[in-house]
Amino acid sequence: MLEHVPFWLGALMHNMRAGHAKLTIVNPDLDVGSSSLELSSPAFANGARLPERFTADGEGVSPPLVWRDPPEGATSLALIVEDPDAPAPYPLVHAVVWNIPTGENRLAEGAIVRDGTGAADGRDVGRNSYLGEGWLPPDPPTGHGNHDYVFQLFALRDTPALGANPGRDALVKALKDNIVAAGLLVGTYSRGEAATTDGAASGLATA
Repeated sequence: MLEHVPFWLGALMHNMRAGHAKLTIVNPDLDVGSSSLELSSPAFANGARLPERFTADGEGVSPPLVWRDPPEGATSLALIVEDPDAPAPYPLVHAVVWNIPTGENRLAEGAIVRDGTGAADGRDVGRNSYLGEGWLPPDPPTGHGNHDYVFQLFALRDTPALGANPGRDALVKALKDNIVAAGLLVGTYSRGEAATTDGAASGLATA
């Protein structure tokens, strides 16, 4: 949809961004603890450009993710993917997945899709910012510059009861006083400018 924004308009909105300080993982009401989850993808390196097939310019499927075993005490995991560079008051939510079993160490390519009331193992896909279930493919305005797509994985002490299709607010509420460990992975994407492949354009990824 935003591929039709003319370059001049995207460039004028360059400084209109939600901001990395509004990401879920740095929410001041949440304590992410001192333990980290090593989150990565076989499809792109941390801070590198997302392959086109995961965006609105390609097939628009969700990328594969892998992580190490969570620490002792975790009963489930939850994932939220946000774009803090969106020209909006808050980061755009591209995916919410919760109640991921601790015995799982990966989400396969294309796994974040509409699932109604959830999967047989209890895992459930929630609502993105467009109020639909599943993966919202990156679709930054042309000329707006580089966007970070921040994959945030949380190991939870207690598995929350969030209903069938939780959004960002419900997930954040469930994370409070409930995080055992957290992990972060950043992919980037842009339109109308030279592609960045080494992560240099992502301040969050290289900090």
